[in-house]
Amino acid sequence: MRTRNDVTPQTVVSHFTARAFKYDDSSKWCTDAAMLEAIVARLGLDQRQMALDIACGTGLVSRRLRGQVKALVGIDFTDAMFDQARPHVDALVKGSAEELPFAGQRFDLVVERQGIQFMNAATAVAEMARVTKPGGKVCLVQLCAYGDEDQEEYFEILRLRNPARRNFFRREDLARLLAEAGCTAVTVTDFISDEDVERWADNGAIEDERRQGIRDIYHSASPGFNRYHAVRIEEGGKIIDRMLFGIAIGVIPG
Repeated sequence: MRTRNDVTPQTVVSHFTARAFKYDDSSKWCTDAAMLEAIVARLGLDQRQMALDIACGTGLVSRRLRGQVKALVGIDFTDAMFDQARPHVDALVKGSAEELPFAGQRFDLVVERQGIQFMNAATAVAEMARVTKPGGKVCLVQLCAYGDEDQEEYFEILRLRNPARRNFFRREDLARLLAEAGCTAVTVTDFISDEDVERWADNGAIEDERRQGIRDIYHSASPGFNRYHAVRIEEGGKIIDRMLFGIAIGVIPG
């Protein structure tokens, strides 16, 4: 895991306040039913569960979980994002995943998608484990580099796209975070999303110079990067990247 130390909570709030108006349409993966089904298929949902959506944002994951569990709580600390989640959760809490305002062993399921990259990841995952009941599941869903050959270029692309991003992951980082938080039976499943890079980079919160920097990396990408990302530059200059998400799940020992 690569980590930056110059990102503050204020940076994160400012970034997502700027993005909130178009967040749901900022990437294919945001509303991709196939991704949400891939997550849900691994969670074993039932109507007896209490669930917590970490960094719930506009409630995209909550919308899929709502009605499949007994009760659903969302937590986030960017007003412009989480105000949009209100219709999709049973309760909404303003706060940080690094210091969850809940008693221990409260939830059967705790899930985050694209949230811990903006936090102290180890602290946040430990908190997720703390509030999960024995036998319950903790789920992390994150964009990841494939490995050594694409890591440097991809981490730079992610940095340019999101100046609030603190952590850059590989799949093994997600497994390690869960294991270090005390989870067992840890699994990591790949989900591949073919993303339109221009749409993905035009998030409403970065300047044109950063977007051009992203394009430049794709146009000069190394053979190793292209091997994994299967980069396609189509007629008219459209860039398609085969982006990798890790869906990591661990069980709290009972």
